[in-house]
Amino acid sequence: MPRTHTPVRLAAVTVAALAAVGLGLGQVASGTTVPGSTDTTEPAGSETTAPDGSETTAPGGTEARSEFAPFNGAGESTHCPTDPADHERNKANVVGYYTTAFNDHEPEQAVETYGGAEYIQHNPQADNGFEAFIGFVNTFAEQYPDLNIEIVRVFAECDFVITHGIISGAPDVFGELGNKVVDIFRLDEDGKIVEHWDVLSPIAETSLNGNPEV
Repeated sequence: MPRTHTPVRLAAVTVAALAAVGLGLGQVASGTTVPGSTDTTEPAGSETTAPDGSETTAPGGTEARSEFAPFNGAGESTHCPTDPADHERNKANVVGYYTTAFNDHEPEQAVETYGGAEYIQHNPQADNGFEAFIGFVNTFAEQYPDLNIEIVRVFAECDFVITHGIISGAPDVFGELGNKVVDIFRLDEDGKIVEHWDVLSPIAETSLNGNPEV
């Protein structure tokens, strides 16, 4: 007689399978070798080769890279400072750059103080180079004298800084409530800005959850 599987038996088999998968994922996430697999975990302080050919040091050494490493326009991050003081300097420089340019309407001063040797731009509506940035801000600020960016959060990893804020003061461009904006900057080893990405979206008039968007 064929063997039948009752709903209870099927449920038990399903739970057992999911538990086994969960255990395997937990072992991988914790760095534990899954039986039957090859342990590829690098010992602390051991050197490995990055995709760009440079030597890096595994966790426990002086220059570790995240498994989800940030990327610049050409590939991987060019350098990865680990000193918290460098991260704080980079965050302060990015905030200074943006507030000087957009809030003080002094893009020339922003570039002179915080700009690096180049400015790679990923916003499709703007050209590469600081001259293009200066021209854009001056033209925009002349047309919209109330132009303002409020930076609410700032994050730093390796040579990247990410800001989360609200840009406003141009109602027919950003709406009455402004746009929420995420800006990503890459900085050189001296903490100067050399690359930029951004994502903007209008702030909604209503919210189902009642939480602020920024």
